[in-house]
Amino acid sequence: MARANVGARVVISKDGPYLVTGSPPLSRQTIITDSDGGSERWQEGETFAPQKNYALCRCGHSKNKPFCDGTHAKIGFDGTETASREPYVEQANVVDGPMMLLSDAESLCAFGRFCDTHGGVWNLVARSDQPTIRATVLRQAENCPAGRLVALDKATGKPVEHPLPVSIGLVEDPEQECSGPIWLRGGIAVVSADGFEYEVRNRVTLCRCGQSRNKPFCDGTDASIKFSDR
Repeated sequence: MARANVGARVVISKDGPYLVTGSPPLSRQTIITDSDGGSERWQEGETFAPQKNYALCRCGHSKNKPFCDGTHAKIGFDGTETASREPYVEQANVVDGPMMLLSDAESLCAFGRFCDTHGGVWNLVARSDQPTIRATVLRQAENCPAGRLVALDKATGKPVEHPLPVSIGLVEDPEQECSGPIWLRGGIAVVSADGFEYEVRNRVTLCRCGQSRNKPFCDGTDASIKFSDR
């Protein structure tokens, strides 16, 4: 759990857009792959003009993406939230290793695929007594935009994670030829349409194709339908 950034928050409107307040910067974040097509690192792209408040499209059909233009009302968008409201630790399983633990809440997967490279992060944890392998595990876990994966120091049980800058990223995934989720970073609060406050975390991904089965969070459907915000 991350400490909420004072003022930065996203309120989910009923069957409507994400209402962003507190002036978090907005930019495109692109997944850069290695020569084999595996997700390797992030690259920041286009940045949007600063705004104190703005509304991001949630239905996937705005003609002014990433911003809302009211299309959700015309198409009868159903934005019903179905995601678990339990804290992350209650949703996650833990993979044991000699030096590291890997916490994994699979339902939060946004298909970033950083976990799949180098033989798979779940396999690498078993070799976390090797410094180079341990560094790879940490990098793969921290690059997971959804926060599905969290690396833990086995001796202390505490997360090993650098706080991200308070900002919002629009994920672009050229390898999958799609636009990915809205990536909340650095402890931005998310409030449901009925007023429930989701757990504040360092990394969270929200659906922006409108078709996730785990709303408001991304479940990777954007990749299967080749969603584009262009």
